[in-house]
Amino acid sequence: MLRKHSISIRGHKTSYSLEDEFYVELTRIANQNNIPLSRMITRIDSIRKPGINLSSALRLYVLNDLKSSRTALDQAR
Repeated sequence: MLRKHSISIRGHKTSYSLEDEFYVELTRIANQNNIPLSRMITRIDSIRKPGINLSSALRLYVLNDLKSSRTALDQAR
């Protein structure tokens, strides 16, 4: 299910929409890196390319993390 989340980034209130599965993975990545989810989202926001909305940037971040994990597993075999 697609859910809307609110966040304050550098004092600016905004929102993003993510499917539950992406939100779970995003939370897992933040926990794995021992940083608050809000800080990680702020970092992702700061590096996203112009023209890409925050929701899409978050999904791409999760996708890239999962792809990196898979590549690491493939190389370990």
